[in-house]
Amino acid sequence: MLHPSYSDLMKVVNADCEPGEAKIVNSRYSIVMATSRRARQLVAGDEPYVETKEGERKPLSIAVEELNEGKIKIISDEED
Repeated sequence: MLHPSYSDLMKVVNADCEPGEAKIVNSRYSIVMATSRRARQLVAGDEPYVETKEGERKPLSIAVEELNEGKIKIISDEED
């Protein structure tokens, strides 16, 4: 089971939206795509934005924690 849950991650990502504004993330698919992209960056050698111990955590777990703590943001294709 993923901790935090998808719904918790969606709340964190959409927290910056103003009332009446379109949400940044509407589905679990967006969360999966963002965390998998970040995990690939970590595998390629990028430094994590959260504290980790050498060899103790997996890249996907680090990416989920980074998203949950607001260290990384999901941007729309238009902003990219």
